[in-house]
Amino acid sequence: MPRAPGTKARRRAAGPPACVLVSGGVDSIVLLRETLKRHKSVQPLYVRAGMAWEPVERRALARLLRLLRGSRLRPLRTIDVPMGDLLARHWSATGRDGPGYDDGDASVFIPGRNIALFSKAATFCTLERIPVLVSGILSANPFPDGSPRFLRAMERGLALGLGARFRIATPFRRRTKDEVIRLGRDLPLHLTFSCISPRRGLHCGDCCKCKERIDAFVAAGVADRTRYARPAPASSGGAGSVPRGRPARSASAGGATARIMTRQAAKSATSAR
Repeated sequence: MPRAPGTKARRRAAGPPACVLVSGGVDSIVLLRETLKRHKSVQPLYVRAGMAWEPVERRALARLLRLLRGSRLRPLRTIDVPMGDLLARHWSATGRDGPGYDDGDASVFIPGRNIALFSKAATFCTLERIPVLVSGILSANPFPDGSPRFLRAMERGLALGLGARFRIATPFRRRTKDEVIRLGRDLPLHLTFSCISPRRGLHCGDCCKCKERIDAFVAAGVADRTRYARPAPASSGGAGSVPRGRPARSASAGGATARIMTRQAAKSATSAR
């Protein structure tokens, strides 16, 4: 018997209401779109913690949500999880001396953030009768509060403490960032925002989150149309280059090498004083 038009789409969207933790980044906007395919209603939730990049991130998120609007997408909600009393001098709050281009993923760890974030987000979900909280944690997440063991323990503790059925879903747990980019290549990914040191409302092009972004677009084979405050070095046209958009920087590229030498010189000068 022929299946009625749209039956498959309705089946895919038959999951319970879900809440998606969103920022303005690539991972969260692709996650939001994928969650809309599988759940009958989706609540985007932004967690405001007082981080230096949040004003720029929120503007990017507002633009992206307008593009994804639909009957099953609820209006954005925001909750406050202030960390300023504990992290007042941390680079994430001050916006100064943040991790540099080659400092790696582990350098952006913010102690306790996910613990506080999941606790309050779970309370929000319970009050709104939403049984699933969706997070865009990727396979490369190096942090102790992003591990499967932590998440399962947190899930059990929150369900017990709130006296409600509750689940933390991490559908991108086995995916890399370049895989997520390929999954969402039809979305306006250049409008997303994932920088910890924005300049004039743009990606700085100098922090480790910008490097992660640049490298992921190259690995995905997708042109990076993102605007960066710092111009990229000229493309060599090699096998790793992208036909359009911004080419990746490598540790051997002139710009990256100059930054490494500058940081090394600065460290030497500091130790000499």
